[in-house]
Amino acid sequence: MNAMSEWPAGYGRRVLAEVDSTLSEAARIAPELAGPEWILALRQTAGRGRRGRAWTDPAGNLAATLVMRPGEPPNQAALRSFVAALAVFDACVEVTGRADGLALKWPNDVLLNGGKLSGILLERAGQGAALSYLAIGIGVNLKSAPDTGQVAPGALRPVSLLSETGALVEPEQFLTALAASFAGHEAQFQAYGFAPVREAWLARAARLGEVVTARTGREEVTGTFDTLDTAGNLVLISARGRVSIPAADVFF
Repeated sequence: MNAMSEWPAGYGRRVLAEVDSTLSEAARIAPELAGPEWILALRQTAGRGRRGRAWTDPAGNLAATLVMRPGEPPNQAALRSFVAALAVFDACVEVTGRADGLALKWPNDVLLNGGKLSGILLERAGQGAALSYLAIGIGVNLKSAPDTGQVAPGALRPVSLLSETGALVEPEQFLTALAASFAGHEAQFQAYGFAPVREAWLARAARLGEVVTARTGREEVTGTFDTLDTAGNLVLISARGRVSIPAADVFF
């Protein structure tokens, strides 16, 4: 890894040999924290993904959560899923020395050579406009990927950084690159808002300008992936016109 990557000032770091879930640990420690803190688990016993799905977490992969207390309303704080995706992308470039094959899939996956390398899950607590904490859970297949039989029908094949690039990267090594990258994008987000994050995300977006299908709990929309709007919504040009989608699973 590039020697220039150092742990960012102002961010705490704790490494756990084993925990049920770094997201659960984030909820437990959030009340006592004075600032943002990264939690890394060398082993998770009950990791989870989007929509309550289990997250398979073999040894040697990254299972981490950043817990923080943002000052913005919940909808603004949620835009950090895009900040996190950029951070994972850039950390992968940092540890491998290459960007070939990397792309970002809306809303919160990082792809490598067309397969799913990483997933991001946000959890938060609080009522109304106030958040007591925001937890950003990040899983990255560094060493191994789940068997294709473990993924949902139609989902992208899981891949690992090792299988696709030949780079063997330890979780603590990757966490340092990830934390440094996140801190840089977070500083930009706080200073200039979502606009530069959105621009950077679109520059790395998978299937931009191509036909994709978005499935929500109630409907399925197929159309050309036109852009990401200023609220982070997926914008498709479909048979019924321009459609803005706040939450869905995307298939292509």
